[in-house]
Amino acid sequence: MSWLTGVLLYVLLWWLVLFLVLPWGNKPPTKPEEGHAESAPARPRLGLKALVTTALAAVLWLGAYGVIQSDMLIVSDMTPEEAWSQYDE
Repeated sequence: MSWLTGVLLYVLLWWLVLFLVLPWGNKPPTKPEEGHAESAPARPRLGLKALVTTALAAVLWLGAYGVIQSDMLIVSDMTPEEAWSQYDE
């Protein structure tokens, strides 16, 4: 994996994990102020969620890196005919 591929994979994982982490622990305020959305969280804790996202994305990236480097997942240069011929046997 090139460094550019590694960075792009990490960025993709980071955004995916961010959208999974954002709803954690959100509670609407009991008395929303005028002009605020009633569904807006009272304490969004975005800093904590960014740290959790960074850590989880790093763990997922390390797992993906390990799988790619260990050749458990191989993308070869076979033509479609060569790939399908494996199933004809």
